[in-house]
Parts: sequence; structure tokens; C-alpha cells
Amino acid sequence: MARKYSRKASAKVGRAMKKRKAGTLKSGRSGKKVKSRKQAIAIGLSEARAAGKKVAKKTAKQRTAKTRKSKR
Repeated sequence: MARKYSRKASAKVGRAMKKRKAGTLKSGRSGKKVKSRKQAIAIGLSEARAAGKKVAKKTAKQRTAKTRKSKR
């Protein structure tokens, strides 16, 4: 089975996780301190994508029934 992410992408995520633990990881636009583990992983993958590393594409958000009705 092929790797989902490259080794360099995994390293970026690892660095983001270490920064989060140290309390120095900040979100992009607002600059707030990141506390969530999932958010730290997302930031690491985003940085890897920007650097052109092998990372799976972002998954599309699922639309709820409520938003589908309002579109009509």
C-alpha cells in the first residue's frame, strides 16, 4: 500500500505538534494560540502542501440537509 503522506510532510506535522506542545503554534489569520491537536495537524499538512510535498487533497465539506434546502 502506498504512503498517504510523504516523509517530509510527516516531519512538518511533527514540528507543528512540537510547537503546539511548547505553546508557540499560532493560527494563520487571527494569530491565536493553537490548543487543538487536530488543528495542529491541519496546520502541518497545510504547510507541507504549500511546500509542494506529497499530501492527500483536502476533503470537501459535507453539506447538511438544511443548507441544501436554503440553496433551492
